[in-house]
Amino acid sequence: MIRIHNLTKKYDTQTVLDAIDLEIPAGQATGIVGPNGSGKTTLIKHILGLVKPDSGDIEVNGIPLNGTWEYRREIGYMPQKAQYPENMTVRELFAFVKKIRDNEAPMENRLTGMFELEPELDKPLRNLSGGTRQKVGASLALMFDPRLLILDEPTAGLDPKASYKFKQLLRSEKDNGKTVLLTTHIMSEIEELADHIIFLVEGHVRYHGRMSDLMELQQEQRLEGAVAKMMEENAA
Repeated sequence: MIRIHNLTKKYDTQTVLDAIDLEIPAGQATGIVGPNGSGKTTLIKHILGLVKPDSGDIEVNGIPLNGTWEYRREIGYMPQKAQYPENMTVRELFAFVKKIRDNEAPMENRLTGMFELEPELDKPLRNLSGGTRQKVGASLALMFDPRLLILDEPTAGLDPKASYKFKQLLRSEKDNGKTVLLTTHIMSEIEELADHIIFLVEGHVRYHGRMSDLMELQQEQRLEGAVAKMMEENAA
């Protein structure tokens, strides 16, 4: 699904991504973990085509990201903190995004019902709680039925009921062949959802493989312990 070769990005004198090589498998969920400043967000921005690398290349579904944009139609992206036009209502925002994408949203009604957004549809976004805004972001990421989902701290701010339903839906989407790329500091969440792990430290890939293999390697029963050990090893 996603092939990354020799990806390098620098800001001034700081190397944020250093000659990264990765192949992210299709039809599975991959978690990106690492300490703050490790390059997780920068990597996601490259895949989305929001940042141009200094060197290296990326392919999504066999399409090189050298100025093309059509591949983005297959991506659903949920940022950690989305910025919306504050005077728009939720209904207007959904209609606006559908018009921009020039595409139907086959999962819109299902998501609106699942997140109980009907009472919120005609409210301006500025009046919504943080959790409700997060539900709006999740709906926008999934409503076009994309093949690739990129989620940045997706359950932050969601109440337990919405979080549970959302994770159930993600597991169902993965079982139906969708590819999920997930970054979060909540290790139990990655443990619930992910098959593979990418562990980044200071722009380098320190581990890339199956989550179960990482826990076996670190002799830990839980992912949180395995990742903590790796962070200690890299800090030493």
